[in-house]
Amino acid sequence: MEFSRHVSIDLHIHTTASDGTYTPQQVISRAHKLKLKAIAITDHDTLAGSKAALHSGVPPSLGFLTGVEISSTPPPFYPGSGSFHLLGYSIRLDDPKLNRTLEKLQQARKNRNPAIIKRLNELGISISLDEVCKEAGEGQLGRPHIAQLMVRKRVVASIDEAFDQFLGTAKPAYVDKQRVECFRAIEIIRDAGGVPVLAHPGLLGCKNENQMDALIGNLKKAGIQGVEVYYSGHSPDQTRLYAELAKRHDLLMTGGSDFHGAIQPEIEMGSGHGDLMVPFELFEKLSQR
Repeated sequence: MEFSRHVSIDLHIHTTASDGTYTPQQVISRAHKLKLKAIAITDHDTLAGSKAALHSGVPPSLGFLTGVEISSTPPPFYPGSGSFHLLGYSIRLDDPKLNRTLEKLQQARKNRNPAIIKRLNELGISISLDEVCKEAGEGQLGRPHIAQLMVRKRVVASIDEAFDQFLGTAKPAYVDKQRVECFRAIEIIRDAGGVPVLAHPGLLGCKNENQMDALIGNLKKAGIQGVEVYYSGHSPDQTRLYAELAKRHDLLMTGGSDFHGAIQPEIEMGSGHGDLMVPFELFEKLSQR
């Protein structure tokens, strides 16, 4: 498959299999409409999106990688706290160990939702699990759907406000969830034939270049093979820094919008906030690895 290095791709997309609002088939259709040349579906803790996309058929003109985004515990050398996300690419969808691990994480997500709703009720916010299920539709129920319902019921003015005031880490309605240990997540992805990649480093708690450099260096020793350099939430300076660090540590570079559809309408597939452009050559190098 030959393409100009200036065409765009998107290797970080969520569907209704997790917390997106587009089905895998709709994602493929939109990618085609937007003239993207390659995509990866990276749903949270599930392979269902990748499986559905392959089952429905991916057109030959669109490069496609199987993918997943795994919520892991931060490694011991990480200076921050909270969720630590790893992307896995080109994984075998029938790998038993990977599927068993993801099933446990999925169940933990399901158990978390009623606890969040209970806390919101205790705060005087009238929301039921049935209402959130209707809000989620076909999607995997999660905090974005709870936030979406809170907006619709005029509890808050926006999804961001719902997270900032109630649902975000350490906020009144926040409930922690089960995660897989970071080194184990890397091992599981690699054992499934995949390429483990550090997701959106700009969202992590590193305060300076030295901390990020040390983090990436230690993750490489643990088996990571890439860094998500291009991302909707990265500034131009961050993108340059992560590209430099990826080269310094001889790691692959990846990139994507973190597209969720209507839940985050300001982020478009392939272009993020309008200024994202992920080069096709990154897809080529990732595919070769």
